[in-house]
Amino acid sequence: MDAESVSKEAAPVTLQEVVTEDRLRKKNWLERHMSPQWYRLLQGVFTNPLSVIGIIITSMFILIAIFAPVIAPPINETIDPNLIPRDGYAAEPKPPGTLWKREPPPVPSWYKTIYKNDKWNHLLGTTGGQFDIWYGIVWGTRTALFVGVVITFVTVIIGLIVGVLSAFYGGWLDDVLSRLTEIFLAFPFLLAALTLSAILVPLFGRGIWPAVIALITFGWMTYARMIRGEVLSAKERDYVMAAKVVGVPDGQMILRHILPNAIYPVLIMASMRVGDYVLSFATLSFLGVGTEIGYADWGQIVSFSRDWILSLDVYWYIIVFPGVALLLFGLGWNLIGDALRDIMDPRLSRGT
Repeated sequence: MDAESVSKEAAPVTLQEVVTEDRLRKKNWLERHMSPQWYRLLQGVFTNPLSVIGIIITSMFILIAIFAPVIAPPINETIDPNLIPRDGYAAEPKPPGTLWKREPPPVPSWYKTIYKNDKWNHLLGTTGGQFDIWYGIVWGTRTALFVGVVITFVTVIIGLIVGVLSAFYGGWLDDVLSRLTEIFLAFPFLLAALTLSAILVPLFGRGIWPAVIALITFGWMTYARMIRGEVLSAKERDYVMAAKVVGVPDGQMILRHILPNAIYPVLIMASMRVGDYVLSFATLSFLGVGTEIGYADWGQIVSFSRDWILSLDVYWYIIVFPGVALLLFGLGWNLIGDALRDIMDPRLSRGT
């Protein structure tokens, strides 16, 4: 190899060469129809090992929720399927594998195929009061997904509205909304949600909504502060200033120019908070201000173990199975959030 070829290989690549190469590269259909930021985000999600593991875990829960009637059939069509069937009213839990004594729910076809048996067992045992743990965990997946998605979606929307209006218009509106946000931030999150849930239960009755409303009420402030900072930065950029000069309406400027470039940190935080909201909801259920007794909710199942805490060496299954479900659910969403953070800020993955 001569000196000229060595010098060519060692020569640094210029920015113009990189841009030219990128323009000449053949782009796929998605890349042509998406913005570079969104394409990079989508590509990174399906190539980052953390996000792939998180997607697999969350997809597993989504499939369980969709096929819950097949995995754990309800007793009949006249009874709310979200109510966990009981095998009597005895206080002492039964271990995994115990046969049903009362009339059990229909035996799933998959169970007959695998075990070649028409006798339906308590696959994961029962809680105190004889609630079937297997049924509660399977149908509790629907509760977890509903609660996590609804709370996250509504809190993000409220946070976006408050943060965008506060940062974009400034002045007295910024002062009012910022002080309002700080007032809500001053309340301890879980204690405030517990108190509001207890107040709402007499109005709505025991169920999902008192806890959901309480968690939404005290969960939007972090998004509002984050988007406020992003919008304050974005509205000073050249393309926004140019849009103001040509007279672009405020709504169009926010939706088409500012928000798409400021929302990425909110998406990252939202993906990480889904599991946190489900855990908070389970905590409220454990404390007695969540769903009605016997509702398919992981926190409800854990609450049935409170009388057996000193005997968990024997009745370990009461806490282990719903605990693992909560752990995996939160882990899946946190892995996706961590991957999104690394994708949007590559310096974090390099440790710089």
